[in-house]
Amino acid sequence: MPGVLLHTAEEAVTLSGQAVRRLLERGDGDAALLYLALLRHHGNTPPRSLAGELRWDRGRIEGAEAVLRELGLVAPQAPEPEPADEPPVYQRGEVAEKLEQSLEFRRLTAEVERRLGKRLTTPDLGVLLGLYDYVGLPADVIYLLVCHCAERLARRFGEGRRPTLRQIEREGYAWARRGIDTQAAAAEYLRKYAEGQRALPQYMRALQLGDRPPSASEEKYLLGWQEWGFPPETVALAYDKTVLKCHELKWPYCNGILRRWHEAGLHTPGEIEKRDVRPAAEPRPATGGGGEGNAWMRKYIEQREKGV
Repeated sequence: MPGVLLHTAEEAVTLSGQAVRRLLERGDGDAALLYLALLRHHGNTPPRSLAGELRWDRGRIEGAEAVLRELGLVAPQAPEPEPADEPPVYQRGEVAEKLEQSLEFRRLTAEVERRLGKRLTTPDLGVLLGLYDYVGLPADVIYLLVCHCAERLARRFGEGRRPTLRQIEREGYAWARRGIDTQAAAAEYLRKYAEGQRALPQYMRALQLGDRPPSASEEKYLLGWQEWGFPPETVALAYDKTVLKCHELKWPYCNGILRRWHEAGLHTPGEIEKRDVRPAAEPRPATGGGGEGNAWMRKYIEQREKGV
């Protein structure tokens, strides 16, 4: 009887008998295809980064990966890294095929090129396709994401600066983790973000940093404190306690004070004074009653009310 398989001169991929038996017994075609793709890359490629090669969306490849882990054919999952650490890599042909097949993706590409003022390269298009096809963000959400990244960078560095697609990709994964995957959710996030940006000068003045814009790392602290629900007056009180202890502004120390207040459910100066909460390592002031810190805070509040 003649042979059935047609052999080629390409490098062979070898499956163990045990692996074949487990895959056949499970009967999951996606798991088998993913296992073959992993063998082709000699097991040195994270399963999820093969989404582009297999032309699968994120849900499909995660499902196949879970089956392989259950069958003991890939290593147990370590603590999960950030999704952006292993995005799929799309080849030129895959990008071209998507552009040909999807009118929506073609329109998204054209709008992104117009917004960024440049022609997207194949790697750029691969990043955009990853957000669209792998992460699963709708085209309108991706466009809002691109506009947000462009406006944020222009505000910080001037109108001539444009974000890279890798910067947009990182922000896109952050949006996905937050569940910002609809136009309504994106609009609400952007509304709150704009409100936070308008309030940043008040927080900078509360920290005695003048009218300069915050750096990127400083902005993360300030926006985080806003999310916790702290008004500038409370941040001013935390600043005062930080300087009394550290003799200068130490952002991590100030953040620690605010975190403890947040965990205790205390967010306004009145609530904090009523409970008289202090960090464990902070000594009680020798003076009683108001103390210099509280006097400084009251002066700051008075200046705010007078519009100073």
